[in-house]
Amino acid sequence: MSSPAEIPFQELIKALLNLEKPLNPRFLYRFSDLESAEVASLRTVWPNVPLWRRKALMEDIEELNSNETLFDFVAFSRFALEDPDPQVRLLAIRTLWDYEQTDLIPSLLSMLEQDSDTEVRAAAAGALERFVYAGELEEIPPSMLKKIEDKLLAVIQGEEAPAVQQAALESLGYSSRDEVGALIEKAYSSQDKNWKASALLAMGRSANLSWEPQVMAMLNSPIPQLRSEAARAVGELELSEAAPILIELLDDPDENTRLASIWSLSQVGGEGVLEILERMYEEAEDEEDIEYLQIALDHLAFNQGVQFMPILVLPEDEADEEETEDEEAWYDELEELDDLMDDDEELTD
Repeated sequence: MSSPAEIPFQELIKALLNLEKPLNPRFLYRFSDLESAEVASLRTVWPNVPLWRRKALMEDIEELNSNETLFDFVAFSRFALEDPDPQVRLLAIRTLWDYEQTDLIPSLLSMLEQDSDTEVRAAAAGALERFVYAGELEEIPPSMLKKIEDKLLAVIQGEEAPAVQQAALESLGYSSRDEVGALIEKAYSSQDKNWKASALLAMGRSANLSWEPQVMAMLNSPIPQLRSEAARAVGELELSEAAPILIELLDDPDENTRLASIWSLSQVGGEGVLEILERMYEEAEDEEDIEYLQIALDHLAFNQGVQFMPILVLPEDEADEEETEDEEAWYDELEELDDLMDDDEELTD
C-alpha cells in the first residue's frame, strides 16, 4: 500500500466522489499540505460531494488535526471556510484554531460580521482570541490589533446574538483597552449564567488581580459552570490563596470543575499540592485521567522546581539502571515543556 504522500491527487478525488464505498482513512492524510493547484482542483468537484460526506470528512480532519502534529491541514481548512453548510464552516474554524498566521484575520473578521449562522459567528469571535493576545505581546501591528478589538467591541455593544457577544467578550479578556473592564463587570453582574461565565473567563485572561474578589466568590457558586470557570480563572490569575478551596473542589460532583481545579493547582501550587496530585495519579484508573494528571504534575514541577516521576514497579536489578534513564527523560520533558511555553508566550493562549 502506498503512503499518503504518494497517493496521486486524482485518486483522492476519485475516492471522494465514489459514494458506494466509505472513504478509506488513508486518504485523510492526503488532505495535508495541499498545493494551490490541488485546492483549485478540489474546488471544481466539491459541489458534487454530498453534504453527509463533507461533514464526515471535516469531522475526521478536525479529530486528526487535534491528535497529530506532523500534518498540516491549513490549506484544506481554509478552503472549507467557504463551504455552503454552516457545520462544515464551523468545523473548519475549529481545525484552524491554533493557526497563528495573520492572513487568517480578514477571513475571521468577515465571518464574524457576515456569516449567516450564529454558531459560526461565535466561533469566529472566539478564534480571534489568540490574535488579541498576540497584539498585547506586540507580535502583530497595533493597527491590526485595533481593528480586531474595534470589531469585537462593536459586536458586544450591538444587536448580535448573546452567544456571539459572549465569545467576543472572552476574546477581549486579553485586551488592555479601557472599555473592556466595564464590559466584563456588566457581564459579571448579569443574572444570566452564560454571561457571568464569560466574564469569569475574561477575568482569568486579563492578568488583572483586581478581579480576585469576584473570582473567589464564584468558587462556591451552586452553578457548576460558574464554579469551573472560577476555578480556571484562579489558576490564570495565580491566586495562591485559593489553593485550599481548589483542593476541596477536587471532589466536586462536576467533572469540569474537578479538571479545572487540578490544572489550577498545578499553576498556583502550595503546601501539600504535590502530594495530593501524586496520590490522585497513583489511584487513577482511567487512561485520560492518568494522562491529564501527568501533564498537571509536569506543569507543577516546571513552575515550582519540584520533581515528579511516575512510580514504576521494577525488578530490583533493573531499578538502578532505569533510574538514570528516567531522570534524563524527565529533564527532556521539562525542556520540551519549556519550549512549548516559550512558543505560547510568543503568540498563543
